[in-house]
Amino acid sequence: MANSRRRVVFIGAAGEMCRLAIERFAVADGDWELALYDIRPELLDQLLQRLPAGLATAARLDLYDPEGLRDAIEGAALVVLGAGPYNRTAGPVMEACLAAKVPYLDFDDDIESTLHGLSLNDDARAAGVPMYIGCGASPGITNVMVADAASELDTVENIDVYWVVGDERGSIGRAVLDHMLRVAAGPCMTWENGGPVLRQSWLETRWTELGGGLGLTMVHETAHPEPVTLPRKYPNAKNIRCFGGLDPAPYNGLVRGVGLAVQKGQMPVEEAIDFLEALLTNKFGSVTGWRHALSGLRNLLRTGEASRTELIKFLALAAVGHTFPYKSGLKVEVTGLRNGLPAAVSRRTPVCGPGTYLFTDMAAATGTACAAFMLVALGEESGTRAGVFTPEEWADPEKFYEGLERVGTPREEILDATN
Repeated sequence: MANSRRRVVFIGAAGEMCRLAIERFAVADGDWELALYDIRPELLDQLLQRLPAGLATAARLDLYDPEGLRDAIEGAALVVLGAGPYNRTAGPVMEACLAAKVPYLDFDDDIESTLHGLSLNDDARAAGVPMYIGCGASPGITNVMVADAASELDTVENIDVYWVVGDERGSIGRAVLDHMLRVAAGPCMTWENGGPVLRQSWLETRWTELGGGLGLTMVHETAHPEPVTLPRKYPNAKNIRCFGGLDPAPYNGLVRGVGLAVQKGQMPVEEAIDFLEALLTNKFGSVTGWRHALSGLRNLLRTGEASRTELIKFLALAAVGHTFPYKSGLKVEVTGLRNGLPAAVSRRTPVCGPGTYLFTDMAAATGTACAAFMLVALGEESGTRAGVFTPEEWADPEKFYEGLERVGTPREEILDATN
């Protein structure tokens, strides 16, 4: 494929979200050469058959092999990391991109690796390399919606980010389950009273109106990168917080119970992931896992998030492999002053589920967003930006929304018409 086309490298290309990013990036017009790398390249065979002939090649890569990684990324116009969990994969690839002086982009949603990425800002500036992190749905779309909403205010005081994910039975990888366990229980970095604060995930709850058929939904304060990155752009904000949840509500108790068991050392993380993976593939799972899961479900009765009848119905349907209607969505609320008066501005996604494009499932939302961010990044003139950037710092909202349309998203699926 020796030609003048720009070479775009995907690492971890066989992952569910990365495959979607590749397919949807390929929809957009562009003179690309796609180099797809994965530890198991045979999993890319079907994807290659769906892509236009000659657009992409696939090869094996162990991202922990420094020489192989260096050869794979050499001369790339952009390197996209789709392999997780990011708290183990982002470091080696970012450092290789710095050494090779090639641009980097990921959809990292882990706080630890986000902080590590931000710590490389000076190195990236010195190397003259742009590194775009957190370019998925949340973080990603949420950050852009915050920037969009905040642009209507003169000053920003409070930022609240909300996400809800629906029933993803059978389509969630182990890296995502690992992330969910750490999100549901453990330390939660947030921004409170004008500074960073360490809290515990999932303890504080609130109700909010969401799109995508969710309506009034209880969500939980959760460990996510937005409260870590948004203060860089809005340092004078008083509070920046992220709330998340799962639908239907009993999943919140189930994952929280297992997550707490891992946090307390009562269950090894790999065993916990095995248990959740079994449940999501309609298997019973371990007795130990169920003991902790039921503890979490009982807690929902105490908080009022679910009734006894709802829990019994959920368990009965789940036992026979029932998949619940998919409901998910994103929302941000920003408050502050406009013309000297208090004001609130919100943005939210409107639709989800079968028949939609952007929010068919978590992989579609993250992969489509990643593809749109890639277009915006590749559209930048070479050498105009260097450093480590999160979406609110570099992705112009209107250009990003246009990018979502270029990769196939109907405009009416991007934002609620009332916003």
